[in-house]
Amino acid sequence: MAKKDNNPNKLTKAEKAWILYDVGNSAYTMLACSLIPIWFKNLAIGTNAGQLSSDDATGMWSLATAIVTVVVAVIGPICGAIADRKDFKKPVFTTALAIGVICCILNGFANNWVLFLALYVMTKIAYSSSLTFYDSMLNDVTTEDRMDEVSSYGYAWGYIGSCAPFMVALIFYVLDYMLGKVSPSLARIVGFTVTAIWWLCVTLPLLKNYKQINFVEVEKGAVKRVFSQILGTIKKIATKDKKVLLFLIAFFLYIDGVGTIIDNCINIGTDLGLDTVGQVIFLLATQVVAWLFSLLFAKLSKKYKTVDLITVCIAGYFLVCVYALTLKKLYQFGIMAFMVGMFQGSIQSLSRSYYSKIIPAENSGEYFGIYDIFSKGASFLGSALIAAVKFAGGTINIAVASLTVFFALGFILLRVADKTPERAS
Repeated sequence: MAKKDNNPNKLTKAEKAWILYDVGNSAYTMLACSLIPIWFKNLAIGTNAGQLSSDDATGMWSLATAIVTVVVAVIGPICGAIADRKDFKKPVFTTALAIGVICCILNGFANNWVLFLALYVMTKIAYSSSLTFYDSMLNDVTTEDRMDEVSSYGYAWGYIGSCAPFMVALIFYVLDYMLGKVSPSLARIVGFTVTAIWWLCVTLPLLKNYKQINFVEVEKGAVKRVFSQILGTIKKIATKDKKVLLFLIAFFLYIDGVGTIIDNCINIGTDLGLDTVGQVIFLLATQVVAWLFSLLFAKLSKKYKTVDLITVCIAGYFLVCVYALTLKKLYQFGIMAFMVGMFQGSIQSLSRSYYSKIIPAENSGEYFGIYDIFSKGASFLGSALIAAVKFAGGTINIAVASLTVFFALGFILLRVADKTPERAS
């Protein structure tokens, strides 16, 4: 565990470097939630031969998202288990980062939808894998009493920091989409390249300053037994770490609802026939809201229990889903986006830090690999539920409102998990 700083209100160099990676990767998250789906559809339903219908394009995008979800869920525990070995975490993190940045740049130069989608999948897998290592670094860069605050700062500054490269991408999108001053290909190249460069540059302090403190000592060649170790970890959680097990189930339920809303935000607005540029601008403004409220929750985490703050966030999302029944106009979409921004970063950061507190520090990579099965699989059930409602003839309003079931069940199980005693060390 990292040494405690003499000034409890001052971030250490290691903590600042760790937070900066959230600033870097959040830029790609913002692009992936807004402009990338639009760019893909523009390529997929264009006038060239072999193009797709709008419905088929949506289906291919959903398929790609599902592939990413499955691959990341499978490799997450493997990456985590490997990272727990001494001096492994930083090299594998750097590898995932490099693949993600390179594929992100190449994505901008793809001029057909097949290559575009393939590069998107590769970038997203590398990006998600890097987060497995990054999340597990929290135990190395700070102390348990500071985890809530540091984790919240990561999301907070990630939201506001992502606005800088996204503003550049948005300007070129508007120059293309509304004014016709630049070509669509140039807009994509600039958007992806600026995002990738930003992602890399703000990560350099972490690559320079990070030191792995917690690790598992194993003999040479033990990496070959990673799969058996993963099964052992799952068995250990299921039979001995009841608190961790219940939390993971609760987390999966409510974070699936969160992920579904994030992944489908543009689709929600499009289904309602709302202006695309207006939606994107609202999503950009929401980043500021998310930044402010993540900082607020970081301060609140010093006075209130982590689980109580997570509960508030779950209740907030429950109200968002109910409010979705009223959605018709662009300004209502903006209100819903702002409501999401109030709780989006906090529910993720506080869940991450709460989990860090209830797992063994020396096995953090291994345990976060399991965590990522639930985290990176987020939106799988929710998206399936939305699809089922739509296929049954329901509106997007009813589809989003139906997500309340995930937040209600997650709320109940979270409270049960918090009352369950931790496993004796």
